[in-house]
Amino acid sequence: MSQPPSVIRQTIATPIVLIVVLLAMTALTYQFGSRAFNRTAIEMFINIMLVVGLYAFVGNSGLLSFGHISFMCLGAYMTAWLAIPPVMKSITLKGLPAWLLHTQLPMWVATPVSGLFAALFALIVGRIIMRLSGIAASIATFGLLGVVNNVYSNWDSVTGGQGSIVGIPPTMNVWIGWLGAAVAIVIAYLYSISRSGLALRATRDEAVAASASGIDIVRERLIAFVVSAFIVGLAGALYAHFLSIVNPGSFYLRTTFISLSMLVVGGMYSLSGAVTGVVTVSVLIELFRNLEKGVSFGGTTVALPNGAQEIAIGIVTIIILIYLPTGLTRNREFSWRGWPLQRRLAQPVQTALKEMS
Repeated sequence: MSQPPSVIRQTIATPIVLIVVLLAMTALTYQFGSRAFNRTAIEMFINIMLVVGLYAFVGNSGLLSFGHISFMCLGAYMTAWLAIPPVMKSITLKGLPAWLLHTQLPMWVATPVSGLFAALFALIVGRIIMRLSGIAASIATFGLLGVVNNVYSNWDSVTGGQGSIVGIPPTMNVWIGWLGAAVAIVIAYLYSISRSGLALRATRDEAVAASASGIDIVRERLIAFVVSAFIVGLAGALYAHFLSIVNPGSFYLRTTFISLSMLVVGGMYSLSGAVTGVVTVSVLIELFRNLEKGVSFGGTTVALPNGAQEIAIGIVTIIILIYLPTGLTRNREFSWRGWPLQRRLAQPVQTALKEMS
């Protein structure tokens, strides 16, 4: 059974508000922002896609995943294989299949294909990982991250190994970044109000009662895993077009730590929290990045040591976990009526189980 119309009317404000606010930020950035500020905004939009994709699984299932950056890696490399001119691939990526070696697709085609590739991979590995629960599932996703990173770091003829793949068309701009973030928000929202999203949240809150009501926990987790992998794969594809190069080192522990911090800071059980966390942490990163470069005071330049960004993000994350464990949004959703209304997507478990029957 799908969500009743009343629930949809109550919650549809959330994606509209988020998309409109991001649109306003995009317009201001395009009109008044410098080249460097535009790049910062694009990176923020890609991170929104990443964290919203992470929310689609973590927020609805309650399982912490350390492996979603591997889907970003898969999406980035697939779009590189599809978008790089065949002449360049024949020199640096000789191990690719012939059909892929001689294929070149535009970004608008390569990006969704890359998302589907990440989703297909998630479907295959998720059938095993989603049978686990709690810390065992989280450790398994961390193992997945390690496996993907090692394979892509050492498969020289296909991925370039530790080196970087170059030649990806630099087609990203701030408007495409906003469009990607809007698509990610819409997909995550539609999944949250779907029958599968409601069922998964029921298993998150009361796994035993949900299972007794006939909900297939493994199946619902797998659906969320695949949906979130698709969104994160799209983020990886746009990230590749943003940088014009891909390297396996870009999709490992640092990115995992920052993306999880963004989700925790904003509130991991709400879509608004995912977006808020990205914006907040992005501002902190940019602030400390400038402080690391140095600030002049009366002829004296004061600069923070390298690595201050990570230290600051870690401290902020710890403070949030201690004093505001539900994040800055307190796991509520934004609406046009003002400060976050109560999270209506998180219906009482009894109501959710009744609708599943």
